[in-house]
Amino acid sequence: MKAKRIIAVLLGLALICCVLEYKGIIWHNSIFAMKYEIKGLDVSHYQGDVDWKTVAETEKYQFVYMKDTEGNDFTDDTFNKNWEGAKENGFLTGAYHFFSARSTGEQQAEHFISIVPKEAASLPPVIDIEIALTHDPAAIAHELMMMSDKFEEAYNKKPILYVTYDTYNKYVAGRFEGYDIWIRDIVKYPTLKGKQKWLLWQYCNRGRVDGIDAYVDINVFVGNQTDFDFKFMGKGIL
Repeated sequence: MKAKRIIAVLLGLALICCVLEYKGIIWHNSIFAMKYEIKGLDVSHYQGDVDWKTVAETEKYQFVYMKDTEGNDFTDDTFNKNWEGAKENGFLTGAYHFFSARSTGEQQAEHFISIVPKEAASLPPVIDIEIALTHDPAAIAHELMMMSDKFEEAYNKKPILYVTYDTYNKYVAGRFEGYDIWIRDIVKYPTLKGKQKWLLWQYCNRGRVDGIDAYVDINVFVGNQTDFDFKFMGKGIL
């Protein structure tokens, strides 16, 4: 009977933890992310009208990436407001583009560049690679390189590549070794095949942040404050 009671208690605790994690009140990956002092958010229209002043008052986050474009014709209608609001409240801001296989990299880059300001103090642009795994890797790599070249020419910064393990292994590994990687792993501490290391890690997709009414992605930077300043604020190279 005692063993059964213990099992029942443990199952009850496990159920409570699952509910709390589903609601974003706790997140198991936070344990692995604790050692990283630099945290940031990424947002899009899914987060609605963000109160950036309230977010800043939490004093937990230093940078924000926001969705700007997707493919060669979609623009996130919250981008301009998020860009200005986050900057006004002291966040280092950057924009990301959701890559599509339905148009060329050059067309998509031109769409992004037509909207995102060319500001020296902003973060490097990001190419979000979450496409299906059915495409020819060489063809996708070519379009990504064309887009990257356009971004670097326009912003004088090599873009960061946001990837899942699947898209990294299929389209990026062995082809973009000089690029910084932003990895999504909401389950465990991230690891990449080969010698390439990650720079940013999206460890949570159900974060609860004061000033944002919806769940939000939370990320960490791999280094300390000095590394962050060197990398992104013109004080050197990581």
